Amino acid sequence: MATDLRVSLTDRCNLRCSYCMPAEGLDWLPDDQTLTDDEVVRLIDIAVRRLGVTEVRFTGGEPLVRRGLVDIVRRTHELGVETSLTTNALGLARTAVALREAGLDRINVSIDTVRPETFHEITRRDRLKDVIAGLEAAREAGLAPLKLNAVLLRGTNEDQASELLAWALERGYDLRFIEQMPLDAQHGWSRAEMVTADEIFEQLSADFTLTPHGQPRGSDPAELFDVDGGPGAVGIIASVTRPFCGDCDRVRLTADGQIRNCLFARDESDLRGAMRAGATDDELADRWVTAMLGKRTGHGIDDPSFLQPDRPMSAIGG
Repeated sequence: MATDLRVSLTDRCNLRCSYCMPAEGLDWLPDDQTLTDDEVVRLIDIAVRRLGVTEVRFTGGEPLVRRGLVDIVRRTHELGVETSLTTNALGLARTAVALREAGLDRINVSIDTVRPETFHEITRRDRLKDVIAGLEAAREAGLAPLKLNAVLLRGTNEDQASELLAWALERGYDLRFIEQMPLDAQHGWSRAEMVTADEIFEQLSADFTLTPHGQPRGSDPAELFDVDGGPGAVGIIASVTRPFCGDCDRVRLTADGQIRNCLFARDESDLRGAMRAGATDDELADRWVTAMLGKRTGHGIDDPSFLQPDRPMSAIGG
């Protein structure tokens, strides 16, 4: 059974990253279809007490736009599990201390460039300064280690890998490069246009000496490399070209209460409807287990029959 639960708290986002959604945004979920705070915590409680979940990561959309976030984090922390957050860091400068006091253990921040003009091109927002301020606030609040996630886009920031790594190492941040996945709302992803893990490694190796980290990878999706002998390191996540499906320990709960047993699943199991119809905790746990039994052995992106999920990343949660 999966032990790592990713909980999407909203499909809304305050950026418009070109590889995720169109400039005009998307049609957001109506409020009555989104799980309430109590419903979110109830399902997390079932996952922890009955299904063996030991880690909960809150995602979006952008989870910082969820008004009840701090209270949800506090109530989840009280269940005795590791809690983390994936965010674009907009607004993190205002909330980092409250999140740490609520029991949040660590944060992953998505940042694809440290050049203001490139940031604006990718996100369609001039907010890089706010992201950096959020990172600094998180570090001061004790939310460490701080992990950064970066996607390289051909023709946009594909030549900035070494620059971003140097910036992260100087500040003590842990950087992970992730291959762009077919999860954009526009369904415009192209394998031919994707910057591959091998290309990323080659770029970084031109400026740094990378050696395998040496520790067992386990369920961690990143291949870790020590940089110039350490202690700094960098990770490369080859989600497409070297999938790690066999070691995956994740399950996803969407903001509208659907269980997804894979990021690329074509089917979902509705817990919200059952819960609102009066299902007991045992009945919800049984539905959850049944959903996980249908998990495929791999996402099949390399297969000619692969179909991109109908939902984009912003609606699924990272």
